[in-house]
Amino acid sequence: MDTATDLGRLIGPLRRAVLLRTRRAEDLPDLPEAQIELLRVLSEAGPLAPGEVATRLRVASSTVSNLVRVMTASGLVERRQSSTDLRTVTLVASPHALDLLGRYDRVSTQELRQALAALAPDRRGAIEEALPALRELIGALEAQQD
Repeated sequence: MDTATDLGRLIGPLRRAVLLRTRRAEDLPDLPEAQIELLRVLSEAGPLAPGEVATRLRVASSTVSNLVRVMTASGLVERRQSSTDLRTVTLVASPHALDLLGRYDRVSTQELRQALAALAPDRRGAIEEALPALRELIGALEAQQD
């Protein structure tokens, strides 16, 4: 198996394992990864139009609409109309959602630290050394989408 195949097969299970450990450790709700990523965009950027959220997440506008519909119903996202243009709607993460996101981030960091500490030092070092390359890989993949 080549590196691309192996890496592609590891990414999903790694992310799911981190989310599962995080949820179990803190008894957090089962938020899908797509919802977490939408909340992360809103928490970092502040209020955004749905189209801008779609652009930042690199997904279709219909995907954002479906996510927002579910997340609004569960109190995670609020739709706000512009005070200057009533046709313009922005999306905002609710205070509850920001609290959940902060808990997810804090607990997932703790769980990853514990898991990394259980590895042999050379394996932990290999992961640390791979982080810059993984960041570059994300950039290369994102550049291919443009």
